[in-house]
Amino acid sequence: MPPPFRLSRGRKPCGAGLPLHVHDDAQLTFVVSGVVQVQTSEGRWFVPPQLAVWIPPNVMHTIEVLTDAELWLVHWQPTAISDWAPRSLPDRTFALHVTSLLGSLLNTAFADDTSAEKAELVVRLMLHELVEAPDAPTFLPLPSSPVGRRIAKVALGDPQNRLSAAETAFRAATSVRSMSRLFPTETGLTFKAWRQRARIMQAMERLAHDQPIAQVSSAAGFASTAAFSCAFRQVTGTTPSAFLGRPR
Repeated sequence: MPPPFRLSRGRKPCGAGLPLHVHDDAQLTFVVSGVVQVQTSEGRWFVPPQLAVWIPPNVMHTIEVLTDAELWLVHWQPTAISDWAPRSLPDRTFALHVTSLLGSLLNTAFADDTSAEKAELVVRLMLHELVEAPDAPTFLPLPSSPVGRRIAKVALGDPQNRLSAAETAFRAATSVRSMSRLFPTETGLTFKAWRQRARIMQAMERLAHDQPIAQVSSAAGFASTAAFSCAFRQVTGTTPSAFLGRPR
């Protein structure tokens, strides 16, 4: 009888990915190198090197490979989740920083000399370690209402932040008051905070394509690289260089 889990690994070229799809198994995607983006109806996750993303069963999602990437994937069948997973395992998609233990478990699971019996023990323990892994601040929640989606579309089309809140609301056929009320309800962020995070997420993609930080800062509408680095740190907790594992 085959085990209720599966390991796979591969290299994906820039521009590859999977269109909207769903599967009944749970999936952990570890980005060894490169950058990918995962999107569900809740929002989008930017996943740079050495981070991972957890996708529960039956969640519609897309995967876009933003740069050449090496990926390690672990799949758990529903029986494995019900039998092995702790009750505290989140039933939502999230990106995560890989802890030292989770990193060791991944290395062991994908080692060529790991036996099937040992691999099963390792992937069982992974489910428990996922509960301990801290969320990575690379998530941009998307509004759920038609009005909220219109506002988001206008804001995402203005990466340099040139439009005022009033102009953004006008172009989305709503009011500033409605916009201010809607975003905290549907995204958990004020519109100002959401727009700042969206700009940083768009900047992350440019960084992933090896654009110089000064150029990315200018494209994002920041007055200086120092201002950009400060905003980047506020959103992600780290600097642009450190975020993608580059030398300072």
